[in-house]
Amino acid sequence: MEAGAQREAAQPVLIVQEETPVVGVPAACIEEETAMAPAITMEIEEVAAAEQVVTPWEVSAPDGAIDYDKLVDRFGCQRIDAAIVDRIARLTLCPPHRFLRRGIFFAHRDLNSILDLYEAGKNFYLYTGRGPSSESLHLGHLIPFMFTKYLQDAFKVPLVIQLTDDEKFLWKNLTIAECKRLARENAKDIIACGFDVERTFIFTDLNYVGGAFYENMLEVAKRVTYNNLRGILGITPEDHIGKVSFPPVQAAPSFPSSFPHLFPGNDQLRCLIPCAIDQDPYFRMTRDVAPKIGFQKPSLIESRFFPALQGESTKMSASDPNSAIYVTDSPKQIKAKVNKYAFSGGQASVELHREFGANLDVDVPIKYLNFFLEDDDELDHIKKEYKEGRMLTGDVKQRLIAVLSELVARHQRARAQVTEEMVDAFMAVRPLPNMFG
Repeated sequence: MEAGAQREAAQPVLIVQEETPVVGVPAACIEEETAMAPAITMEIEEVAAAEQVVTPWEVSAPDGAIDYDKLVDRFGCQRIDAAIVDRIARLTLCPPHRFLRRGIFFAHRDLNSILDLYEAGKNFYLYTGRGPSSESLHLGHLIPFMFTKYLQDAFKVPLVIQLTDDEKFLWKNLTIAECKRLARENAKDIIACGFDVERTFIFTDLNYVGGAFYENMLEVAKRVTYNNLRGILGITPEDHIGKVSFPPVQAAPSFPSSFPHLFPGNDQLRCLIPCAIDQDPYFRMTRDVAPKIGFQKPSLIESRFFPALQGESTKMSASDPNSAIYVTDSPKQIKAKVNKYAFSGGQASVELHREFGANLDVDVPIKYLNFFLEDDDELDHIKKEYKEGRMLTGDVKQRLIAVLSELVARHQRARAQVTEEMVDAFMAVRPLPNMFG
């Protein structure tokens, strides 16, 4: 499960039609989730000119900018409004995370149900994950973990983190041994985000899958047809069968009985999944199947995408280290990348900029500050001054360089403290007696 930035691997282009039944799928199988809704597979050339594409493996839009309103309507999720943000603050007695305040985590499925449970004094757990395909994480990869840590601290609930090393073996040109190694290396970066070992279980699929977890995978697999997968995930007859078998693996952590060492006898415990919205198709499938196998539907809280340095019309790629800021970058590298590659919404000359100001809608330094600058007042001031031409692009980039350098240096210090023994402790299959409250 890739919980953060856009996937790199290209997949068939899908346009989701939410009302027309899939050929060969009984109408009774189409639930309100539209998880079993169909997709019309089209040629890339035909779609690119007219439609945005969002799947767990591909994110693109004809003009480079994702239309999130259209995406919410297509997927059938709901917007997070000010009332929900205020309610979270009231229930947790914690200031809302900047990702909530600024609409970065902007959509949800059944989040109010989770808040109702919490308000009634009942428990839930968190589930998120990472597909370990690279040695180092970039800042986009950190976003779901930064937000999940806030949720864990604010609600004082347990968390399971799935490292899908099996998925990366199936989708990438990597050996099983390399996938397992990368999973442990990525686990160190995740632990460095500050998770509580008394409330957190990190597992890799290649090490953990079996027993009750595998039983739940089978229950899911038996109720999802090939047509269903073709419709929601773009599986084609040319894909190897490993891609058909993987979706139940990502679904299973949504069900508490997959973790008998954590939640024995508590099969109805609700699950909240923080993730990027490109993961929504997996969990529409999961939510459709859940009541058929006797479980509660998982709830979701979903984020926008984190843009590449070159702007929303491109994507971060491991093959282009200049497309992103990595948690291993030095201050010198961060400065060079921001100054040279961060796409500017400023004007071509100082004179024109003073007259017309910056276009904040396309300016990457402003977008990155929106993610990482904590002070709302300072952010608003920068936006106002920049938009009206009184602040120049160089000024904004300098502030961003300072913010990112501090963030990355702090992460590097925390990462340096993570030992192999700490990874083993987080991954140990053990009860968590103090995981609630």
